[in-house]
Amino acid sequence: IERKKKKNKQYQPNYFISLPITNPKITGSIQAVQDAIIQKDQRLSKAMVRSGSLHVTMLVMHLSSEEEISIAVGALSDSKVFVDDLLKGKRVDLSFQGIDHFRNQVGFVNLAENDHTTLLKEIAETMKKIFQEKGIMAGEERGFKPHLTFMKLSKSTELRKQVKKIDSSLYEDFKNHYFGDEILHRFDLCSMLKKKQPNGYYYCESSIVFGK
Repeated sequence: IERKKKKNKQYQPNYFISLPITNPKITGSIQAVQDAIIQKDQRLSKAMVRSGSLHVTMLVMHLSSEEEISIAVGALSDSKVFVDDLLKGKRVDLSFQGIDHFRNQVGFVNLAENDHTTLLKEIAETMKKIFQEKGIMAGEERGFKPHLTFMKLSKSTELRKQVKKIDSSLYEDFKNHYFGDEILHRFDLCSMLKKKQPNGYYYCESSIVFGK
């Protein structure tokens, strides 16, 4: 058991594949929910994810050198052929509806379960294989659960001392709210640690674009 613990400590994800959320209907609806929550509990303003940062994480990984970053860039561009093959020209239309949480620490918007979400899961699995085959430590123990995080206590150490858990009654009114649809158009290889872009989105090493 001791050895396993140690291994996990070294594997601290620092990069991820992001599906950026760009539909203003979704980002606007999320902002309305965030504002409503902050009105009830001012302290949680520190927990809110900025509009420009909203995304769905497809895959996390640990890249420990420039060399590994360039291998990951290659793996992402290799993924395009496989993803195009899965898509067969179809549009992936992701429907965001309802709010849920992980252990009252993270608030997120759910993806409606349908064929499109199933396809997204297949894409995530395929990408994970491609990255792992190139020797990159990618993926997590727990299975892929696509979600759109809009608040998390871990954003502020100070906040975590004050607020132990997010009270779900704060977003009760939006529990089943429909936020909008996002058409899959791009995946980015993003850094968790490098300075974000001025628009609030993560630092990107590379991207692949679909439907072009």
